[in-house]
Amino acid sequence: MCGLKLNGTHQLLAYADDVNILGESIHTLKENAEALVAATREIILEVSAGKIKYVVMSRDQNAGRIHSVRTDNSTFERVEEFKYLGTTLTNQNSIAEEIKSRLRSGNACYHSVQNLLSSRLLSKNLKVKVYRTIILPVVLYGCETWSLTLWEERKPRVFENMVLRRIFGPKRDEVTGEWRRLTNEELNDLYPSPNIVRVIKSRRM
Repeated sequence: MCGLKLNGTHQLLAYADDVNILGESIHTLKENAEALVAATREIILEVSAGKIKYVVMSRDQNAGRIHSVRTDNSTFERVEEFKYLGTTLTNQNSIAEEIKSRLRSGNACYHSVQNLLSSRLLSKNLKVKVYRTIILPVVLYGCETWSLTLWEERKPRVFENMVLRRIFGPKRDEVTGEWRRLTNEELNDLYPSPNIVRVIKSRRM
């Protein structure tokens, strides 16, 4: 990914043919869009207006509603959220939906290797490695930009504890002799690596 200059400042991010235009106002956004269209024409490329979406990120939900972005007789669609390079961007600049999306993907990955995590043929250390190398990267994709509240921290921890309980299995109660699931404190003692929330905070930009 690289940052390119439009109208003298870095207001455009490009990765292959995925382009993200930035602007502090609808007017600036329109100017930058027009500059991009003009620049592509010089190298005989064409911007597909039908695929272009824009979102206004503001605490004021009415911001920009009376405006539209048009260039070359094409009107760009305003949306509440969209995906860019696999990350969900919302008009409130909230990461809640992105966390839900990453956990859904992580859950699908977990179920695809669930038999491995339950297998008696694999050691618990190897199962932990499966979690850290296959499942965890799926959940943490793009986490460098996450700023978690206490409520948002809870959801990744619940997911991780679910996986760890599958890895370490139940425990026989010394008093009753019955099998029970491990508590969060017991999981913390058994899992040698930093928990998922600490990993997220350590990667934050």
